[in-house]
Amino acid sequence: MIRSMTGFGRGEASSNGFQVTVEVKTLNSRYLDISSRMPQIIQQHEFSIKEIVQKKLSRGKVHLIINVENMEKTGVDVTYNEELVKAYGTILENIRSAANIQQPVQLQDIFQFDGIFKSKEEDKDEIEMIWNCTANAIDLALDNLNEMRNQEGEELKNDLANQIKGIADIVKEVEKLSENRVPEVREKLQTRINNLLSDDQIDPERLELEIALIADKMDINEEIIRLNSHLKFFLKAFSSDNPVGRRLNFLSQEINRELNTIGSKANDSTISQHIVLGKEKLEQIREQVQNVE
Repeated sequence: MIRSMTGFGRGEASSNGFQVTVEVKTLNSRYLDISSRMPQIIQQHEFSIKEIVQKKLSRGKVHLIINVENMEKTGVDVTYNEELVKAYGTILENIRSAANIQQPVQLQDIFQFDGIFKSKEEDKDEIEMIWNCTANAIDLALDNLNEMRNQEGEELKNDLANQIKGIADIVKEVEKLSENRVPEVREKLQTRINNLLSDDQIDPERLELEIALIADKMDINEEIIRLNSHLKFFLKAFSSDNPVGRRLNFLSQEINRELNTIGSKANDSTISQHIVLGKEKLEQIREQVQNVE
């Protein structure tokens, strides 16, 4: 299965007046890199969030934005410590009296002290309910993300298949050209020797040996067999149920290696031109493979 590593997904879940919205964005990465932005009320579940993501994604840079909203909220979540405020007020009055200061104690004087304000304690059942909504919203966002990544993956698959077919066609042409290389070399070598030596100075057996050595150096049959095998496995990977990005990247490297070897061994300008075209197609493949999960 071909799946793109880039995409976006959104999910929502609500319960008892609370609504949780999750947005997930993914980019290319060699590994699974998860980062998130969330309200403090669910920060204790950060590890659980990563576990949820790991079940549905294997590679990519993943960024989650989690927003929790109380749709029935009528008041504020902050209150003050009444006993502490009274104590600070009494202390300030005593100081004012001892220092014989005429000005009365004012509100901003008390604000100078820490610990006056505090958040209202969250209900444990409410926190658990919010987390359950968050987990459901993350699941939905990841499902929507993967739907988008699958659609892009299908486009990648079609493009990669066309490029691989193009390389396969080039390999067939190179194979045909290579079949005529030995007779051509024999003829050229014979002509060159005839121009340099008379017939009675030519050793037919030595000539055939030299031709055999040259032909062996130029033989690209093994490379063509391996290259066709790599192309076959590349296309076969498309039907795998598991992420194949790393496998396709490895096969791309092997295809590149065989193309380079064929180009250097063939020692033929026409074959070299075909190899250059094949490497151009391979470069496009390698760029696309970087986006495959």
